[in-house]
Amino acid sequence: MTSEAQFSSIAQREGDLARRLTQPQLTMIAIGSAIGTGLFLGSGAAIQIAGPSVVISYAIGAFVALLLMGCLGEMVVAHPTTGSFGAYAEHYLGPWMGFLVRYAYWISVVLVIGAEVTAVSVYMEYWFPQSPAWVWIVLFSGLIILVNASSVNIFGSAEYWFAIVKVVAIVAFIAIGTITVIDAPAQSQIGFGNYFRNEGFFPKGFGGTWFGVVIAIFSFIGIEFIAVAAGEAKEPKRAARQAFKSAFFRLMFFYIVTIALMVCIVPWQKAGTGESPFVLVMRLIGIPYGASVMNFVVLTAALSAMNAQLYVATRMIFSLSRGGQAPAFLGTLTRGGVPLRALMFSTFGVAFAGLCSVTFPHGSFLLVMSIAMFGALFAWFMIFVTHYRFRRAAERDGVVLSFRMWGFPLMTIVGGALMFAVLATTLLLPQFRMTLVTGIPMLFVLSLCYPFVKRRTFAADVARELA
Repeated sequence: MTSEAQFSSIAQREGDLARRLTQPQLTMIAIGSAIGTGLFLGSGAAIQIAGPSVVISYAIGAFVALLLMGCLGEMVVAHPTTGSFGAYAEHYLGPWMGFLVRYAYWISVVLVIGAEVTAVSVYMEYWFPQSPAWVWIVLFSGLIILVNASSVNIFGSAEYWFAIVKVVAIVAFIAIGTITVIDAPAQSQIGFGNYFRNEGFFPKGFGGTWFGVVIAIFSFIGIEFIAVAAGEAKEPKRAARQAFKSAFFRLMFFYIVTIALMVCIVPWQKAGTGESPFVLVMRLIGIPYGASVMNFVVLTAALSAMNAQLYVATRMIFSLSRGGQAPAFLGTLTRGGVPLRALMFSTFGVAFAGLCSVTFPHGSFLLVMSIAMFGALFAWFMIFVTHYRFRRAAERDGVVLSFRMWGFPLMTIVGGALMFAVLATTLLLPQFRMTLVTGIPMLFVLSLCYPFVKRRTFAADVARELA
């Protein structure tokens, strides 16, 4: 039996979800989930760490994301299923790795939801500076939970329009920023001179540029959501193929151009995480109400990313449940085809964010982001490892792939090596030291739990066979 035929048993156990997402919605889910707090707020931290060379940092991050999209695109077109890269790891690397990838990623995403909602409270402080953060966390979390509790086509429509707002805003920002840079007086503080004044292009050295790559990678995290959403697309193989191609190149343009313009307009020393650099740019340019409009846009972006993250976290724990690696009640569906119990179980990141916002009111965003990063970075690394085994299995079985990653095996190995280097680098950054400090013990604890889960799954399989 071929590897592709053997995979069908994994896909069948997740096949109850309704296939209602369209290709445009799938594309916008990929774009919307990747254009969120990482770009609108996290880019400020990247600029502060790397200086003007942050443009190189994001170019390296974009290259890694390109390789990841190629690897993941191949596997998704061959095996569209909700468990996506977790299911691929289970099949090509073994049940233990599938267990680790799914749980580590699920934990990461629910914590990133906390980072997004923490960012929402930062944005709301622009209009309501004296308001407590927990009020906005509770209010907007309830709204996003309500959207996800509806049918998947309502979620898809909401995410589509969320993403449209962000795309229109970024295009407008690029247009306004370009005009501002071109029309700036020669002696002003705006222009390409910002790349070389104030300690030069590499004010923190090449080390600072590489440290900026860590945040750049975090900014791109979310593009893999398309692999999960493809499991609920109307025509999954065709929709995934088109969505991967169109989403990636739009994201590359948006990220690189907007970061380049930010450095032209805002001296790098002024960047940080206390205020979105997009809002800072609008304020410095002096466009009437521009800062308020942009603050609304970045608020929408955070809500959009949070919406997509809750969707993905729900589907990941649903996949674990259907595989016998999470409580069975998390694998049930409502009449509308929504895994509501898995949804509610995936909201603890909101509670964690609320606790952090009270305990660390001025550093909660970076704290939550650093802890949340490990599972996503680990998943990205494992996608490259899984893809290597996937291609070897396809070559062995003589499978003709309709969507192929160029440069295999070299590019797959390069992508995996770069992701391993990024993971190791987090230990050198004070802001992200908690990534490995909490992530490695988490993998150890999950590995200790796996034998008990495996025995439970085996017993359930035997009971079904005897029934």
